[in-house]
Amino acid sequence: MGTPIDTAPQHGPRPLPLFLSMLRSETAADPARRGKALRGLRRYQDAPRLPRTPAPAAVARIGRVMLRNYGGAGPPVVVIPSLINPPFVLDLAPDNSLLRWLAGQGMRVLMVDWGTPGPEDRMMDLGGHALVAARLLATLDQPPVVVGYCLGGTIALAAAGHAEVAGIALIATPWHFAGFGADGRAAIADTWHAAQSTAEHLGLVPMELLQSMFWQIDPARTVDKFVRFADLDPASSAAQAFIALEDWANGGAPIPYAAGREIFDDLFDADLPGSGRWRVGDRIMSAHHAVPMVEFVAASDRIVPAASAIGLPDQRIVGAGHVGMIVGSRGPGLLWEPLARWLSAVPHTR
Repeated sequence: MGTPIDTAPQHGPRPLPLFLSMLRSETAADPARRGKALRGLRRYQDAPRLPRTPAPAAVARIGRVMLRNYGGAGPPVVVIPSLINPPFVLDLAPDNSLLRWLAGQGMRVLMVDWGTPGPEDRMMDLGGHALVAARLLATLDQPPVVVGYCLGGTIALAAAGHAEVAGIALIATPWHFAGFGADGRAAIADTWHAAQSTAEHLGLVPMELLQSMFWQIDPARTVDKFVRFADLDPASSAAQAFIALEDWANGGAPIPYAAGREIFDDLFDADLPGSGRWRVGDRIMSAHHAVPMVEFVAASDRIVPAASAIGLPDQRIVGAGHVGMIVGSRGPGLLWEPLARWLSAVPHTR
């Protein structure tokens, strides 16, 4: 008997009605492209899916937030993922896992898992998440290197302001939110203004709202990836890699209302981090710490534009496209090997 598979036509994109409306608009002048995009969408929805590797056990926990151990021996490295979309982009498959690969490179790898918030978490803002992460870092037997991915990097910088760390590596981390551009920030603000009262009532910001915001940044590319998928064999390795990444992009728990409000109002609108006004706990947060630091930037990422990066002296350009594609690339490549070399070079003290 082979490995069980899951075929589920309800797989994203989420929210599907909004995606279909966008698809119709983007292909209004090209019926052939529309038909091919719809065929690609159907093939994606119906394609077989291998089960994901179970997440490893937690070694520490504060409420719903856990610190999971991905193994390895050596100095501790703690990866902090974004609150948006699930963390399994870092552990897509047994043969495609940045976390498990790093664990084989001479370091002990752990990851913060934010868990699933409920309405009772409505008042937990980004700073609250950073302070919880800082408390988890303090449970380790020596200061770790922290690796922040996307918004997780923004949170990692705040956590490092409240905990002792050996170094900080940032992957597609936004800090200067003015770098998203006036048009992009205006579209994000419009989306938030339309949904804020509902999110406040729920105490949570649904993933579907965040997903629709990302789609507005580049709707043509969002449609074109399904046009390209129509030509793939759904059982091929290329198709399975696309499916795993697309399922990640369409997945994820909601985020607490306070964190969502802070993302939209204080980060995207007011750019408090980039203007030196973001306060977490009793202090203003800085993008610069007195430890080794590096940032990896995707040159043409539309989701997290390069202009939003900090601009550290040690900045590595790791290629084009959405950084999720780079993080979730199959095997060592543009990001994996230079990240491992940098992590291995950071001095640790007990």
